[in-house]
Amino acid sequence: MKTIYFAGGCFWGTQKFFDQFDGVVRTEVGYANGPDEAPSYEDVCQNSGHAETVLVEFDENAVSTEQLVRYYFMVVDPFAVNQQGHDIGIQYRTGIYYTDPELRDDILKVYNEEQDKAGRPFAVEVMPLENFFSAEEYHQKYLDKNPGGYCHIPSAYFSLPQ
Repeated sequence: MKTIYFAGGCFWGTQKFFDQFDGVVRTEVGYANGPDEAPSYEDVCQNSGHAETVLVEFDENAVSTEQLVRYYFMVVDPFAVNQQGHDIGIQYRTGIYYTDPELRDDILKVYNEEQDKAGRPFAVEVMPLENFFSAEEYHQKYLDKNPGGYCHIPSAYFSLPQ
């Protein structure tokens, strides 16, 4: 099993998006790469410095790091700074974080391919995970519990053909 962390704007939709893929074993929403202190959602909304992030645990024999990164770029605006859709603030910044340095090359391979295709620099952070704090329970699988909840990711992306 491997673990990668995606900050892609509001974590509700990012979690639902990644939950659909074969090989994704577990997802969890939380707050990453801010101060080394567990924040509340209210703290994050008051610019604590953490990014809304989804932990994605996956079976590398069923889905590759590269494929997960390609999926990620399907649902983020890689040029937006501290914003995705109507969500604005530092907590909505985009980033791909890792704890296993072996993932870095696979992440950068896809990142550089996508950036080259776009023809201009991305605002997506790629860096080691500094910290990750699990979000409150009511945020976990939020769009499953609240199907009408807002998300910048179009609902058609939650059931892609595999």
